[in-house]
Amino acid sequence: MAEKVVIGNAELWHGDCLEVMREMNANSVDAIITDPPYYKVKGEAWDNQWETPAGFLAWVGLLCEQFERILKPNGSLYFFASPQMAARVECEIGKRFAVLSSITWRKGAAGKRSVGWSQKTEKEALRMWLPETERIIFAEHYGADNMAKGEAGYEAKCDELRGFVFEPLRTYLADEVKRAGWTPGRLNEAIGFAPRGMAETRYFGRSQWQLPTEPHYTKMRELLGTEYLRREYEELRREYEELRREYEELQREYEELRREYEELRRPFSVTARDQYSDVWEFDPVQGYPGKHPCEKPLPLLCHIINASTKPGAVVFDPFAGSGSMGEACHMLGREFIGVELCPDNYAKAARRIAAVKAQERLFA
Repeated sequence: MAEKVVIGNAELWHGDCLEVMREMNANSVDAIITDPPYYKVKGEAWDNQWETPAGFLAWVGLLCEQFERILKPNGSLYFFASPQMAARVECEIGKRFAVLSSITWRKGAAGKRSVGWSQKTEKEALRMWLPETERIIFAEHYGADNMAKGEAGYEAKCDELRGFVFEPLRTYLADEVKRAGWTPGRLNEAIGFAPRGMAETRYFGRSQWQLPTEPHYTKMRELLGTEYLRREYEELRREYEELRREYEELQREYEELRREYEELRRPFSVTARDQYSDVWEFDPVQGYPGKHPCEKPLPLLCHIINASTKPGAVVFDPFAGSGSMGEACHMLGREFIGVELCPDNYAKAARRIAAVKAQERLFA
C-alpha cells in the first residue's frame, strides 16, 4: 500500500497514481487538475519511459479510465499537455469526457519574453515556430448538465411552469375563435393591434400567455357574435385567479428546484476581471534551487480552482510534483489529495504544504 501523510486539509500519497486511484471511492473528487508527463519534452526519465506516442496515449487512456470513475458527475478535469501532443491527448480524453475547451497558456504577457530559454535560442537556427505556450484541456463528464437536470427534476418543472398552468383558459378562447370561423391573426388586427400583436401572441399563444383585458374581451365578443365567448368576464377572472395561485405555488417549487439544480450542476464562475477566454497569460515560475522542471505558477492554479470549484471542494492531482497544487488548495480553502511517485518530490511536496500550514498557524 502506498505511503500517506495528512497535513491539515491535504492528503499526500507516495506511490503510483494508477494504484492509488484504483483504491479511491467512485465519485469522490470535485475536480482533477493535473500536469502529467508530456512525452519526450523534458530530459528526465519520467518523460521518456514510453517508446512510442501510441504507448504514451494508451497510458493516458488508463488515467482517464480512473478519472472517469472517481470524478463526481458535476466535476471538472484540467489536463496539461505539450503543444506537440495536445491534439492526440485531447482525442484520448474525448473517449471518456466531453472536452469543453483547449486552453492556450502563453507563458508571459503579450510581447514579454519571460521564458529564459526562448531568449537564449538562436532564432536563425529554428526549423519550426518557437513554442512559448502550453495546452490545458478542460473537460466534464458526458451529459453532465443533463444529469443535474434529471436529478433535480428541473427541466420537467420548467415545462410545466412555462406551458400548461393557464391552458384551460387559453384553450377556451382559442376554441371559441376557431368555432366562429376566425383566426387569432385576423381577430388581433380587428381589435386594432399590429400584425403578430398582443392578441395573437399573448391571448392565444402558449408562451407567455395572458388573460385578455376586459375591454379586449368585450371587443372579441362583439366581433365574433353572441353565440361565441358566452362566459362572462368575471367568471374568467375568478378562474384565472385560482390558476394564478397554482402558478405561484409552482413558481416557488421551481425556485427551489433551480437552487437545487445550481448545486448539482458543474461549478464554473468567472468575471470580467478574470482571464475568461481560452487564451491565458501567466508568467512561468522563475528558476530557484530545487525547482521542479514543470512547476506551475500559483496564480494560474488559483485561477482554475476558483473558476471550477466551490469552497470545501476536493481537488485531486495524481502528479503532485513539488506540491504547488496542494499549496493553492490550502490558500483557497479546498481539500487536496495528491499523489507523487518520485521520493524527492514527494518529500518536497510534504515540506511545502506543511510550511504553508505552519505559516497559517503563525499568523492565526
